Amino acid sequence: MTDRRLSNSTRQALPASVAVPGYDRNRVVPGIVHLGVGAFHRAHQAAYVDDCLAAGEMDWGIVGVSLRSADTRDALAPQDGLYTLAVRSSDSESLRVVGSILSVLVAPENPGAVLAALTDPRTSIVTLTITEKAYLRVAGGGLDTAHPDIVHDLANPQMPRTAHGFLAESLARRRAAGIQPFTLLCCDNLPANGATLHRLLVEFAALRGTDLARHIADEVAFPSSMVDRIVPATTDADRARISGQLGVKDVWPVMTEPFCQWVVEDDFPAGRPAWERFGVTMVGDVGPFEDMKLRLLNGSHSAIAYLGLLSGFETVDRAFADPAIRQFVDGLWAEAITTLPKDAGLDTADYTVQLAKRYSNTALAHRTAQIANDGSQKLPQRIVASAMERMSAGAPPAYLMLVVAAWIAACETRGKSLPESHFTDPLDLALAALDTRHLSADEAVAAVFDLAGFAKGGAERLTLIDLAAAHLERLRQGGVAAAFTALGIASE
Repeated sequence: MTDRRLSNSTRQALPASVAVPGYDRNRVVPGIVHLGVGAFHRAHQAAYVDDCLAAGEMDWGIVGVSLRSADTRDALAPQDGLYTLAVRSSDSESLRVVGSILSVLVAPENPGAVLAALTDPRTSIVTLTITEKAYLRVAGGGLDTAHPDIVHDLANPQMPRTAHGFLAESLARRRAAGIQPFTLLCCDNLPANGATLHRLLVEFAALRGTDLARHIADEVAFPSSMVDRIVPATTDADRARISGQLGVKDVWPVMTEPFCQWVVEDDFPAGRPAWERFGVTMVGDVGPFEDMKLRLLNGSHSAIAYLGLLSGFETVDRAFADPAIRQFVDGLWAEAITTLPKDAGLDTADYTVQLAKRYSNTALAHRTAQIANDGSQKLPQRIVASAMERMSAGAPPAYLMLVVAAWIAACETRGKSLPESHFTDPLDLALAALDTRHLSADEAVAAVFDLAGFAKGGAERLTLIDLAAAHLERLRQGGVAAAFTALGIASE
């Protein structure tokens, strides 16, 4: 294999089967700053922006920002920001080189450079995929004002560490300089993600001063969005295969599936790309689409992850091919669908058919351990919210609560049949202190509900705990097969 890297100088020599940027990258102007420049962003938003650049909208180049690691910057800098997007189905793969990321900044190394990019008058949109846990919320949903990084950012506004600190300081600088605020577009899996970011950032800004908080509350747009594309972790084998097809080395390619969806509320006072030309759905209210995705895709993804781990399946396609897990997912969808609005134009039947096809894609090798991360942050909106709504409607959430029990059981299995750090959670230290394996199922579930804030203040809380505890007891005594039997599902 050649040591030559994918770059501006080598992209035109790539095989004709590889799609490459046809526009002059030297003419692209940075108009978007993206916080959290990981694999998902590069498979999703950056690809949509690349389409816009190819259509002549040259004012929307991306400045990526890593809030933690330098890995992406170090990999992409020698490649002039270029990387390969490999779109894989069970029987084919297409390669596309994406050129929309102009540079990547590493916040801990140079917070001043990040603030400069955010304050640049050309920056009209700031997008975020920083994962749920980086919003630094307490169990009740408010800002964790005692978090050490929040305390640091309030004391050192010129040297922030958190997304909240960078956004508040840059908006303050733009205001002082008479520069129009950028639009903040959250792309993380949070309920009403735009409104959630708005509330948290205003809460943070209020700790700096009421004038800044009022400015952000009144003058900054926070459209919500819903994103959907499966992006499994890239392996060394993927890198070697793709580099072989390119004829040059790409150390940072991204794997993804053919399906891609982005639903965005159309509220961009400072302007935006014509995303709708390339498949983005621009709407007035993203809520129903977001709920459908969270409860049907993300909820079933978590179910497959935890039940798959407990059943010994390493990837989604292998777990979903198990008839019992497949039957369980159908039951889970049936429960969750009843909690979605009936008058929002949602086609849940077609959506679940598409999900089944996507989960059966053998080419992705989407690891169950990867999906299992951060369950305490994900399950409230993916599973618990649906369960509470079903309870309020007088319907039992038996399938939904097995997912919660499976998460607890999978956490208990780490260090035994699963490696100690097979997947991680922000509450791992607290979970370890609980040591739920030495508690009864009832005690364990109640303690975890308290710790994670599940169904806090809900009238249905005690019933949900009872349902999850019964499932956990079956999982402990007879494994997944016993839990499925109680639901009328026969395991082979």
